[in-house]
Amino acid sequence: MFKYSLKRIVSMLITLFLIATITFILMRSIPGGPFTSERALTPEIEKALAEKYNLDAPLWEQYLDYIGDLAKGDLGVSFKKKGVTVNEIIIKTFPASAQIGALAVVLILVIGIPLGVLSALKQNHAIDYVIMIIATIGVTIPSFVIGTFIMYIFGEKLAWIPAGGLESWKGYIGPVIALGGFSIAYVTRLTRSSMLEVLRQDYIRTARANGLSKLRVIGKHALKNALIPVVTYVGPMVASILTGSFVVEKIFAVPGMGKYFVESVSSRDYTVIMGLTIFYAAIYIVMVFIVDIAYAYIDPRIKIKG
Repeated sequence: MFKYSLKRIVSMLITLFLIATITFILMRSIPGGPFTSERALTPEIEKALAEKYNLDAPLWEQYLDYIGDLAKGDLGVSFKKKGVTVNEIIIKTFPASAQIGALAVVLILVIGIPLGVLSALKQNHAIDYVIMIIATIGVTIPSFVIGTFIMYIFGEKLAWIPAGGLESWKGYIGPVIALGGFSIAYVTRLTRSSMLEVLRQDYIRTARANGLSKLRVIGKHALKNALIPVVTYVGPMVASILTGSFVVEKIFAVPGMGKYFVESVSSRDYTVIMGLTIFYAAIYIVMVFIVDIAYAYIDPRIKIKG
């Protein structure tokens, strides 16, 4: 396990390096620059700004400087927000995105997995049909549609939730449901199909034949193995949800990372785009690593070798 973990950590660092390199090249290949949209700037001022941020240096020199700073944990300074670093933006905005993301993940697991198990146990019964109809509808509706519906009905018409922000606990309801809606439906369907497959296995029939209670068979033997495909999906899903949804955060005026990412793209703020991209990629890679390690604990038949 130690050798495997060490090997994966090295692989993760290499992956992050490649992502940083590709992102840097893509940003620099876009025509124009972060100050070309400022119509009021004179050529002299634009030149001075380029010198200040080292944008007039050769591309290879800019790249080496950026990678060197990145190795020290410095994601750079925003070109558009004076005196604000990318690290400060992440420290300021990630907690809001992480809070609604964590609540959404809990909601997904607490609702999605039990519904999937119940649907599998009640296969071809009315409750199974109802759950699958709802889940099928859920995977076809994008999060921004759910968010817009919640905001219009419960925010504007009924005034049950605030129009935006996270000042009270009610402010979390809309973005959490909007973020988790699709994944709840998907996890429900995934758990059901996986559970049905496991319930047909010989060792489940053997356990039942040995007189084990239905609850023990399901809880100790069936569910544990049925969760492997679910865990595979949940790992990357957690990374995606923790960093927030740009559209959902925009709808509910959540002061999260999505707002700054959208603004940085429209204003060509290179360092913010690259920094947030690398930060998201790091979370994603770490979650995939945790999923791989979790496999060995969920199913003892899976052995991780160095």
